Amino acid sequence: MTQAVFTQGSTMRHVVGMTAASATGLMAMFAVDMVDMYFLTMLGEQELAAAVGYAGTLLFFLVSVSIGLQIALGALVARSEGAQRRDLAGRYCSSTLLFNALLSIAICALAWFQLPGLLGWLGATGQTLEYATSYASIALPSMPVLVLGMSMAAGVRAIGDARRSMWATLAGSAVNAVLDPLFIFTFGWGLEGAALASAVSRIAVFAVAWSALFGVHRLPRKISLDEFIADMGPILKIAGPAVLTNLATPIGGSFVLRTMSQFGDGAVAGAAILGRITPVAFAAVFALSSAVGPIVGQNAGAGLYGRVRSTLRDALYFNVVYIALVWLLLWYSAEAIVSTFSASEEAAELLLFYVHFLPGAFIFNGMLFVSNASFNNLHYPYWATCFNFGRALLGTIPAVYLGAKWYGAKGVMAGEALGAVMFGTLALMGAFALVRRLEREHIIPDTVAVVELNAPESVERESPI
Repeated sequence: MTQAVFTQGSTMRHVVGMTAASATGLMAMFAVDMVDMYFLTMLGEQELAAAVGYAGTLLFFLVSVSIGLQIALGALVARSEGAQRRDLAGRYCSSTLLFNALLSIAICALAWFQLPGLLGWLGATGQTLEYATSYASIALPSMPVLVLGMSMAAGVRAIGDARRSMWATLAGSAVNAVLDPLFIFTFGWGLEGAALASAVSRIAVFAVAWSALFGVHRLPRKISLDEFIADMGPILKIAGPAVLTNLATPIGGSFVLRTMSQFGDGAVAGAAILGRITPVAFAAVFALSSAVGPIVGQNAGAGLYGRVRSTLRDALYFNVVYIALVWLLLWYSAEAIVSTFSASEEAAELLLFYVHFLPGAFIFNGMLFVSNASFNNLHYPYWATCFNFGRALLGTIPAVYLGAKWYGAKGVMAGEALGAVMFGTLALMGAFALVRRLEREHIIPDTVAVVELNAPESVERESPI
């Protein structure tokens, strides 16, 4: 019988260790995307950066679906591992991988035939639309490979092996970093070369994650068709709301991009550059969700709700301190960022405005990420769906609309940054309230069972008969 690694020891140590490992992989992946953008700006066409912004927004829809699917795998495996049911963890792992593969292939096939229309709906026109279509048509077919690679990495994290999960993303980033300049400049393939390098890197992620999950941990096992059908219930119970939860972000992002497009390709290029910088700067905040999930899942599976609460609290402390440090670093690096990316005057103005005034709002995104991870792993994924769609529909979209109307392109950025303030706060309050409720429900049935078990014996001792 296996011992769940997160059910003992310091929760802060687990949070920092898991976040550091996950953030290392994410930062490497995001850094390569940022360098990718830098290489494309060196080609001297503003439309290229804008095209990657449009294509990246569309591809982010598909990445968000894959994140929702891997959340289901990670949550089911972590809860089973916490309950010391490695056999059940292996079964859920196999069923979820098969489901994720089938769904991602179907979605990518549908998107493939609608690429120009989808990119045009986002606001791409003319030469920018042609570039965006070319980029997306190369990157899109590799998305199912990325979905499976990310899902297998989530399975590795769920049983506590953050290091090998990190190696999968590091391998993909290394491949991309080597191939980017080779394909873009040496072979002269330009934008298409950048897309092809990304596609090959996803194969590397898949290969390393496969080796860790199947070769090292031997977690998946053979399943029958009946088992797969039976597992659809618990899988869809988490995957359905989790996918919807993650789709809320690109829905809000697409509205932001469409609104920004009315201010020209310069504004879109500035937003696209920021779209590559902020994931690198806040990689640890993005990593908190995937890092906290297994810790919450294992402890909840073991009934240790005090440790679940401690995990949420420690993640919040980490989030605030990290963002404060990043904000300071961005403030003093502002001019260097503008010159590095050869930003146009309009793009430079937006970049400077963001790094000086808006990074602090990311604290509330971190609150939302941590809360969503707890909801998914406590088997209340629809709570995460409600808060994420609340942020997008009631926070981001109205704030961006009014910001654009009153303050132009800067207002769009400010609206997007501030849209998470209310819902990040409410989500964190909801997460702590849910843990308290589940803890009471866990304790009361156990107490009742003990009373019922002892009652007859007590009566017999006290009976005069």
